[in-house]
Amino acid sequence: MSVPFIQQYRIARYIMAQRLHKERRYPLVLMLEPLFRCNLACVGCGKIDYPEEILDQRLSVRECLYSVDECGAPVVSIAGGEPLLHEKMPMIVEGIIQRKRFVYLCTNGLLLKSQIQNYTPSHYFNFSVHLDGNRERHDTSLSRQGVFDVAVEAIRHACAEGFRVTINCTLYEGVTAKEMAGFFEFVSGLGVEGITVTPGFSYDTVPCRDVFLKRTVSKQLFREIFKLSKGRRWNFNHTSLYLDFLAGNQTYQCTPWGNPTRNIFGWQRPCYLLDEGYAASFKELMEETDWDAYGLGRNPKCANCMLHSGFEATAVTDMCAHPLKALRISCSGPRTKGPMAKDLAF
Repeated sequence: MSVPFIQQYRIARYIMAQRLHKERRYPLVLMLEPLFRCNLACVGCGKIDYPEEILDQRLSVRECLYSVDECGAPVVSIAGGEPLLHEKMPMIVEGIIQRKRFVYLCTNGLLLKSQIQNYTPSHYFNFSVHLDGNRERHDTSLSRQGVFDVAVEAIRHACAEGFRVTINCTLYEGVTAKEMAGFFEFVSGLGVEGITVTPGFSYDTVPCRDVFLKRTVSKQLFREIFKLSKGRRWNFNHTSLYLDFLAGNQTYQCTPWGNPTRNIFGWQRPCYLLDEGYAASFKELMEETDWDAYGLGRNPKCANCMLHSGFEATAVTDMCAHPLKALRISCSGPRTKGPMAKDLAF
């Protein structure tokens, strides 16, 4: 199953409207974090290291829906923490769907099977389940044995119940192309709609930083993965140009305003990975953030970032400007040989 046509159409219409109004900066995906509390302690996440009084806080249904309206992005990605720990999450999801926005609810899957009756299948709604590779890799990454099997069972159950389901996968140090090829083959057989994949990035609050891939290593790893993808039916939930960027074939600058983050502290500057202060409103975030202070060649904190939250929006802009290039790469796949594109330098 591919991304529903209505989602492709509405996002394309939204982008065309922004371009017709000559908007330079506009959001594509709202990153909504209604809580930081989680039921796991993943090595690549520092959210649960906040003090208890912060972990106990929640954005209300009203605050979440106001943020959706304030931002206006056609897609809302609900993360955390673990969103299914929020007692009002079904109401939040329903309110967003009523606004005809597309919802990706990111979850580790541990509570999915027991709470799935609180949700209704819709082409506006998707469970994005966190799986960081095969059983051994995933359980190690999440610091708990058995979580892979629970998540896979939940994925199968959600697919059988008619829900849209995607896999959210982050690659860390030590993973091999062969290992990931086997994993992608396995999850593709589960009936999921697509796979979101990105190299992990070491941001300020992460306690363990030696697990993250460096930029050149990431590019070579993705080239090896894409070599193994020939002839296989792996549906990546990305534009062809972002995948080509991961393989080192595109020189892109980050577009942090493409995926603005709203959490319990406010609108996070400049993105959900870097904590450079907060704005009280979306308007303030867009108009008063020094966007030119962030990105490759501008800020050393951004040097190894290749995340879809920063670069997928850039790829979408490039796709709109060069549709034939995007079509060609979509048909042929990312280039896996030859020199890599130069990175932006300081």
